[in-house]
Amino acid sequence: MLDDLSSGYRRNLDPFPQVEFVQGDVRDVELVERVTRDVEVIFHLAASVGNKRSIEHPLADAEINVIGTLRVLEAARRNGVRKVVFSSSAGIFGELKTIPIREDHPVEPDSPYGASKLGAEKLCLAYAKLYPLECVCLRYFNVYGINQRYDAYGNVIPIFAHRILRSEPVTIFGDGEQTRDFVNVRDVVQANYKAAMARSVSGAFNIASGTRITINQLAVLMQTASGRSVPIVHGAPRPGDVRHSLADISAAANAFGYAPTVDLREGLREYMEWAKGALTQ
Repeated sequence: MLDDLSSGYRRNLDPFPQVEFVQGDVRDVELVERVTRDVEVIFHLAASVGNKRSIEHPLADAEINVIGTLRVLEAARRNGVRKVVFSSSAGIFGELKTIPIREDHPVEPDSPYGASKLGAEKLCLAYAKLYPLECVCLRYFNVYGINQRYDAYGNVIPIFAHRILRSEPVTIFGDGEQTRDFVNVRDVVQANYKAAMARSVSGAFNIASGTRITINQLAVLMQTASGRSVPIVHGAPRPGDVRHSLADISAAANAFGYAPTVDLREGLREYMEWAKGALTQ
């Protein structure tokens, strides 16, 4: 995967091809053009991520998520790429009107991040209509898993892990009864691979576990998984955060056989074991 840049697998008859790593920026027109030549599928994961970051830096959010995606799509069109698999977000939905969330749920994002991801999705789907280019937009819910490091703007799980392993209080914004649908990174990889391999499939699809848990329950499970206990404190609710989240994943199951395999308790145990070494260094 490239730093701030989409990645592609080059056509190669070798069943175990070498992967070339190129560090760059998705807004770099010449570089995006070069790395997408002789590519069959582009996995576009480059993004400025998170509601809080987008509220603080809305211009950078739009430049990376919208203009960057347009750079990728233009390069894919010019270079005859078969498919773009775009990493979207459940942030496009905003506050929920119905649960579980289907792909046709109203989209009313509550942050620049959600708006930029929605704009990028619309660009992908427009290109799939205009050109011989398949585009699949995978709407990730709350992704977690091994190698996800601490970032103050990032996912709640590494933030909680960072504090629990340092015996520091965990802060929950609001009353903690808000719910989230957490999906393990192994299942996200599965979704990307199956979406890439599926022929004549374009569209937007929810990628999640299809289950939900409150943030209060999550804090308890993570302490249990770590074997440590820390104080829980509550702060004011954060702007841009939705109250509840739960995905309907049947469309992805029907279109390309997506099926989550990692239970949250198993995934948290695995993550906390990894984090004990990685997050305390």
